[in-house]
Amino acid sequence: MLQFIENDLQAECVALADRAKRASRELAIARGKAKNEWLRRSAEALRVRTEELLDANRRDIAQAPTYGLSAAAIDRLTLNPKRIDEMAKGLLEVAALPDPVGEVITSSRRPNGLEVSQVRVPLGVVFMIYESRPNVTLDAAALCIKSGNAAILRGGKEAIHSNVALHRVLADELVPSGLPGDAVQLVATTDRAAVGYLLKLPDRIDLAIPRGGESLIRRVVEEARMPVLKHYLGNCHVYVDAGADFDMAVSIIVNAKVQRPGVCNAAETLLVHRDVAEGFLPRAAEVLRGMSVELRGDEASRAVVPWMVPAEPSDWDTEFLDKILAVGIVDSLDEAIAHITRHGSGHTDAIVTSDLAAARRFVAEVDSSAVMVNASTRFNDGGQLGLGAEIGISTDKYHARGPCGLRELTSTKWIVYGEGQIRE
Repeated sequence: MLQFIENDLQAECVALADRAKRASRELAIARGKAKNEWLRRSAEALRVRTEELLDANRRDIAQAPTYGLSAAAIDRLTLNPKRIDEMAKGLLEVAALPDPVGEVITSSRRPNGLEVSQVRVPLGVVFMIYESRPNVTLDAAALCIKSGNAAILRGGKEAIHSNVALHRVLADELVPSGLPGDAVQLVATTDRAAVGYLLKLPDRIDLAIPRGGESLIRRVVEEARMPVLKHYLGNCHVYVDAGADFDMAVSIIVNAKVQRPGVCNAAETLLVHRDVAEGFLPRAAEVLRGMSVELRGDEASRAVVPWMVPAEPSDWDTEFLDKILAVGIVDSLDEAIAHITRHGSGHTDAIVTSDLAAARRFVAEVDSSAVMVNASTRFNDGGQLGLGAEIGISTDKYHARGPCGLRELTSTKWIVYGEGQIRE
């Protein structure tokens, strides 16, 4: 953990990054057995040291009102024995995943006899900046170490005591597992300037990953000198096509909006084909109203369901992260795709239809990190898509897109074996 000298913060950040860079060299050649040993030891230590973690978390909870946290935010911040046990299980699940480092992606023998292969290698040092969710401390550290990367972690000030305690548990198990002691470091100051200093060290830090609100992500993108893995918004759509099964469509939109309305893969806009609007919308609207969802409709949808709140132009571009849903009626699949292209954030979009041709067009033309056919937007998640775990969801197109797990925390290099060949 970084011990800060407040009058020399920049130098301390450079020293932290230097230690991480040195640790990354050792991690790049660490055996999978050592990495898995660390994950298993850390999982056991979490359970043994539960009371220590709860004591630290209580200090954060006591201070939460001074930060103006909502009830939902305080719930995300709160630790209890059940959640700590789930975090321990999460470490064991990462330990059970295949090690991506050294995986051969392709290999061939060239006509001149050269043996050529492309293999996965760690990125190096990953700087993770996130808000007040202590579980991210565990998730980020586990995925970085398993993929052979050193981790620099910087959580929100609201969770500082919890993060310090969690980091202490993880750090204590590194050397006994045969890994470098600086493989996981925590930025243990709440001074926001530390983030800025670290973002200006591309020669030491290889990737920055912000997880949190749009303002945090935009700040990181603006200041970072290294690549950033990110998504700005999760403005996700569900389009109910003319060929939709109504029961299925209601079930999907309710799940996409209500199961966890405050996450990035929750639906924010419902689009309905005009041919089925009169039959589908009143039914779906009543179910959603019964679940305390505020519906903000365009003129056409309010003609079908008059009690909807009139939609403002900004609603089509808003990630509500709440029980609010924009509702619009479209005349065709083309219009639905055009709406998503204009207002979507490239995160997750879904179509509900029994028309295979419509589904194929939607999948081909909607340019998002995940496109769902007859399934909830909530499935755009590393665990749900078989990655085992994820460090975030990317809407970028370069290097990684969609849920980013172990493989997305690696790069590649080419290895060539010869017998004295020279190029003619």
